[in-house]
Amino acid sequence: MEQGISGLGTLMQTLGIEIVEIGDDYMKATMPASPAVHNPLGIVHGGANVALAETVASYAANFAVDFEQYYCVGQEINANHLKASRKGVLTATTKPVHLGKRSSVWEILIHNSAGELCCISRMTAAVVKR
Repeated sequence: MEQGISGLGTLMQTLGIEIVEIGDDYMKATMPASPAVHNPLGIVHGGANVALAETVASYAANFAVDFEQYYCVGQEINANHLKASRKGVLTATTKPVHLGKRSSVWEILIHNSAGELCCISRMTAAVVKR
């Protein structure tokens, strides 16, 4: 795999994001809710949640195309932060909402270690011809 897809030397590695499960219509990734991703108030930074969401959705989007001919990049993302996290592990699960020729849309749900919904996000990925 290419460096950007494997995550080595990228933000994915910096934040401790790992792809942990790949299903037929979903993908899961985790990120520790450690002080390294906290804001000054001691809770997970909203931007860290968004980075987790975009990472798992972008990764999944690239699995949904013929990677020899196309690649996918995030084009738009939004997030609603619903519950603060201070510790444990966050798990992001993404599923496609739309898989098109030029774009795909992904829903991402982030849960804390207790299974509580912390963040819901939606990302649009552009499908780019190589």
